[in-house]
Amino acid sequence: MKFTIEKNVILDNLNNVIKAISTKNVIPILNGIKFEMKEEGLYLTASDSELSIKSFIEKKKIKNVESLGSIIIQSKYILEIIRKMPQDIINFEVIDGLKIKIYTDNNQYNLNCFDPSDFPNIKFEEHKEPIMIKSSVLKDMINQTVFAISTQELRPILTGVNFKFSLNSIVCTATDSYRLAKKSIKTDVNLNNDLEVVIPGKSITDLEKIMGEDSDVAIHVFNNKILFVYKNIYFQSNLLSGSYPNTDNLIPTEFEYVIKTKLQDFNDAVDRAALLTQGKDKNIVKMLVNKELLTISSSSSEIGKVEETINIESNNTNAQDISFSSKYMLEALKTMKEDEILILLNSDVKPIVIKSVKDESLIQLILPIKSY
Repeated sequence: MKFTIEKNVILDNLNNVIKAISTKNVIPILNGIKFEMKEEGLYLTASDSELSIKSFIEKKKIKNVESLGSIIIQSKYILEIIRKMPQDIINFEVIDGLKIKIYTDNNQYNLNCFDPSDFPNIKFEEHKEPIMIKSSVLKDMINQTVFAISTQELRPILTGVNFKFSLNSIVCTATDSYRLAKKSIKTDVNLNNDLEVVIPGKSITDLEKIMGEDSDVAIHVFNNKILFVYKNIYFQSNLLSGSYPNTDNLIPTEFEYVIKTKLQDFNDAVDRAALLTQGKDKNIVKMLVNKELLTISSSSSEIGKVEETINIESNNTNAQDISFSSKYMLEALKTMKEDEILILLNSDVKPIVIKSVKDESLIQLILPIKSY
């Protein structure tokens, strides 16, 4: 295999596939990236057995191809080598079967490589009629939910994001059992039956990072894996096994308090109150609703206390106080895109629900914390 390519072209594609390399790999071959030059162009593939990514560089984007072939290059060095190359045109040449020379006019690297025949045979299967979605929409769904997954392995199913595909909607849900994020979109999905899958949090986060400019994404769902095809990238992840909990019954449908306020005012008040909770496990702040005023406060026996009041519109004149995690609240508020939000309450032990005033497609739920 011997070819010449522009630095930015190979670097962009390497940055995408290297996301499938895990630092926990115990199989040496899975620490490498497969370079495979075929008649139609160059394929780059990486996998950690849970996540596999393949990127295709078509022949017209390659400066020169002298010979075809394949090799496995160690990922630990290749990205930095390419990044630090002093010139924009880079040559790759396999020598002695298991070594590669990477060089420009005035520098070169010679790396030991792995035998491509030892690399696992990864199949990127596709359906004839995949589920189609715009990458900008999918990015929003991921960003507005994935932060709420669990980081604890005690319930592995909660470390992923739940996707439900039905004929006219896609619903995305994440929860760690203390908070919940749910995003729904209306779309025509070409399905015979409803589908429900749970995608590992790391995989779906990596997918979001890969998707750049807006383009179509084809989603191919199988029993134990899911494939996203975005432009020249094939992104395939194993699915988490098990049943995702029914979260619909956790979200109240009626509320005693419907509070409307400015997103920025509420976010800033919580953010400032959170200053005194830093370093504590639960970052607790208290919220007091009293007629047309909402007071956010927090205290620390070592530092002191803070209290801030903002104006609100409320349907209930009775006073109500409730405590919550400022960290969870700020992360939920970050997903909101409109100027005004609704804070929906029932009591100090029932969930707090945050919604946009106009956008019903996004729901953020946070469980209160007993502060006594």
